[in-house]
Amino acid sequence: MIKKSLKNKLNHYGSLKEPFLFINSYDSSMNDFFLLKDLPNDVCFEMNTKVSSKITKNIQIEKELISFNAYKKKFDVIQEEIKSGNSYLLNLTCKTKIKCDFSLDEIYDFARSKFKIKYKNNFVCFSPERFIEIKKNKISTYPMKGTIDANLSNAKTRILGDLKEMAEHTMVVDLLRNDLSMVSSNVRVNTFRYIDKINAGNKELLQISSKISGNLESSWRNNIGDILDKLLPAGSITGCPKKSTIKILKEVEAYERGYYTGVCGVFDGENLDTFIMIRFIEKSKEDFFYKSGGGITCDSDVSSEYKELEDKIYIPA
Repeated sequence: MIKKSLKNKLNHYGSLKEPFLFINSYDSSMNDFFLLKDLPNDVCFEMNTKVSSKITKNIQIEKELISFNAYKKKFDVIQEEIKSGNSYLLNLTCKTKIKCDFSLDEIYDFARSKFKIKYKNNFVCFSPERFIEIKKNKISTYPMKGTIDANLSNAKTRILGDLKEMAEHTMVVDLLRNDLSMVSSNVRVNTFRYIDKINAGNKELLQISSKISGNLESSWRNNIGDILDKLLPAGSITGCPKKSTIKILKEVEAYERGYYTGVCGVFDGENLDTFIMIRFIEKSKEDFFYKSGGGITCDSDVSSEYKELEDKIYIPA
């Protein structure tokens, strides 16, 4: 859900076909909204940029990662919740203090990503994951689940044949298909488990995604806020089923995600494009924190998940 004040703005300016940008936090407790004609200088964004996975430079980051034992305690609680039937997929995230010799502005300029935003002096995000896109009365979503180091032997075959990754991805696709059914008709999975190669700092990753779409009424611009209200928070960064999983994650993670895993969106007057705010660096006073995580199922291996948590801390330059 989103706050009524933001929902009303999205509906109102959408009906007027007035271009805008909005951000909404993971738990919808915080948001911001700007008409593009009034966008302040300390808010920058790029949408749907074509980028190469080729690594051109490497920005070094020192990571003060959560200890393995501390992470394992969280992981074990998640496994007990799964065994108890309270959830069957949970996207467990952690907050990592990092040291980096660059400002948020410099990181934003360096980072190469499909979607980017720098919000004041609060955070920068360089996300590879689109949330929903609406064009010509068709709404599409692109859940992203499953990563592997592209340089590993037979990486493509290994990731596509991994039963744990297959199960996790299938769960998210099913969840997002059901979500789209709440706001659109004739929902179908257009493409199941396709591969993108993405720049992950000092390595290239293969990332698995799917495309799901449905049809909207031609008046959808009048109801942008209502559509997002029903779809948020995004299923790919919570889990299944949503309601109980969100409650479990709040207790286990024991920190505020804030804008991390929330949604940023741009309406250009005709079409809407949004992305999930992952690959996220937050500034708190003079310190930087990187928030990252991954999906946990009953088949997950704690060592592999801990490694994935660390591998997702990077700047794609």
